[in-house]
Amino acid sequence: MSIPLPSNARLRLAFAVLLLSMLLAMLDNTVVGTAMPTIVAELGGLDHLSWVVTAYTLTTAASTPIWGKLGDLYGRKRVHLTALVLFTVASVACGFAQDMAQLIAFRAIQGIGGGGLVVGALSLIGVLVPPRERGRYQGMTASVMAAGQIGGPLFGGLVTSLLGWRWNFYLNLPLGLLVIAATAIVLVVPPTPRRDVHLDLRGAFLLTVAVTGLLLLTTTVGHAGPATVLAVVTVGALAAFVLVERRSREPILPLGLFARRNILVTTAIIFVVGVVSFGTITFVPLFQQNVQGATASGSGILLLPMTLAVVVASQLAGRLSSRTGRYRIFPIAGTLCLAAGCGLLATLHAGTSVWLTSGALVLVGFGLGLCTQMMTLIAQNTVPLGEIGVATANTTMFRTIGGALGTSVFGALLTASSSGATATQGLVTGVSRIFIVAGALSLLAFAAAWGIRETPLRRAVGEQQPDAVNDRVPAATV
Repeated sequence: MSIPLPSNARLRLAFAVLLLSMLLAMLDNTVVGTAMPTIVAELGGLDHLSWVVTAYTLTTAASTPIWGKLGDLYGRKRVHLTALVLFTVASVACGFAQDMAQLIAFRAIQGIGGGGLVVGALSLIGVLVPPRERGRYQGMTASVMAAGQIGGPLFGGLVTSLLGWRWNFYLNLPLGLLVIAATAIVLVVPPTPRRDVHLDLRGAFLLTVAVTGLLLLTTTVGHAGPATVLAVVTVGALAAFVLVERRSREPILPLGLFARRNILVTTAIIFVVGVVSFGTITFVPLFQQNVQGATASGSGILLLPMTLAVVVASQLAGRLSSRTGRYRIFPIAGTLCLAAGCGLLATLHAGTSVWLTSGALVLVGFGLGLCTQMMTLIAQNTVPLGEIGVATANTTMFRTIGGALGTSVFGALLTASSSGATATQGLVTGVSRIFIVAGALSLLAFAAAWGIRETPLRRAVGEQQPDAVNDRVPAATV
């Protein structure tokens, strides 16, 4: 069923629907943070508190490449609707949870659906909008992602105060039903070509184990036994995955994807973007509260300069890439901004002014805005139409992995810095070390960005891009 609308009006309406589905997933990644004390007071289970967040993040990351491949094989609209239904049902189940174990289990299922919402929305934009016009649309998706990531805790705190923590999940029911209906009615997607489909179940299983093991490994810092076991499982699953994918007729994540220079470079850059964005959002408010005396809500408000910078920079990059067809300059400038912003954040101390902190956050925000969705645009422009799902899922997955690994390593740095020092001095030293490392990674990403090969953005959705065939790196480097 569809509604009769002019093509431009239909596209704008479809894009708004896809943005809303992305916002649902992004909000639920962070919305429970400020509701945690209330949840523990009602359900108990303080020892398992972190898993309410971890379960969602872990299943989102692990399921992302699978959703991307399913969309390429079975039709992106159908698969996106499936993810919407799963997310909505799991959200209601979270609201009805009677103990911490139930809440964690339902959050894990909700995360599976959330992974499908993000990669599905970005993939659908990829097949509905030509690359030459996609920049200005994806600039808006970066704004939505920033709003969801940073606005989630504020929204969650407000809902919890007014209605109770369960309404953070119940509200997804009317919103989810609205998006499901709008997606079914508004989206008109080119049909997926009929072909014999072989679902790579072994590859999907091994990739899930590898990603899950890697993310769980980040939670075992300081525990040698569990960390060793998880490291062995992760490496073993990854090695087996490579062997299986080399032989699969329809690999869940084609290894040949990484033989393309632009895919390899954008993967490295988006990993660093994840490290810097999650690290900034996690540790700058911690510093402001415990060293500079800011309140919880005040430290959240102090992140607004970064959010606004993300919005401005992503819109600017999107519109300029659509107008000129050029995109290489944006990750180069963006990674340089990240390095400069992290360098300033490394100088934070108890007497640092709000203006200096805000200036550093603006630089980080500009860097994130210039890089995040531009990596998706470049990846989608590099592959043929039939691989847009896996290329999009790859960037989404590595951003999440970068965020998880970065947060874990940074947490270990902070703990090590606090040992034997006063609390305040330990935090100052720890945060300085965190952003020195983040700045060094940003400089590496800056060097990598110069390796992006710029080719004209396609003006038609189905037009074959030369990069998809010719942009190869030597086999020895893959």
